[in-house]
Amino acid sequence: MNHFLVVVDMQRDFVNGSLGTAEAESIIPHAVEKIRGFEGEIFVTYDTHFEDYLESAEGKKLPVPHCIQYTPGWELDDRIAEALEGKPVTRVEKHTFGSDELPGLIFSKSPYDDFSVELIGLCTDICVISNALLLKASFPEMPISVDAKCCAGVTPELHEAALKVMKSCQIDIP
Repeated sequence: MNHFLVVVDMQRDFVNGSLGTAEAESIIPHAVEKIRGFEGEIFVTYDTHFEDYLESAEGKKLPVPHCIQYTPGWELDDRIAEALEGKPVTRVEKHTFGSDELPGLIFSKSPYDDFSVELIGLCTDICVISNALLLKASFPEMPISVDAKCCAGVTPELHEAALKVMKSCQIDIP
């Protein structure tokens, strides 16, 4: 069985940049340990916006420019980037909360075989849950899990609420 790890949006703007939080900062050591110990293919998503972000639907509801492509805030947190060095990594740029490209990329690495997918990252209640639900809908028979100690939400309350929703959708929360 193949095992895949999805590292969701562990970018500077979400850790200690324009949308950073103390909770996001606090999960970095756990995420680094998870990445370093992981044997298998890793998919890394990048929340990717452009200079016209404030005119987008998302920008109108969240008027905080973040993860503008090729800016320092768009780059991975340095500790995460270092942990990924030498690992088999597929980068996935996404322009919204969930990547509709991600299921196909995972399937291409393990067509018709059994596999499992584990997700870690930011933010639990937005991009982690969106990608976890997309993967569960795409692969209903495959084990999909989220490591809660390697995730942080916009607030601790929203983190917990997202974990409950994912668990109710049969996503494992060990």
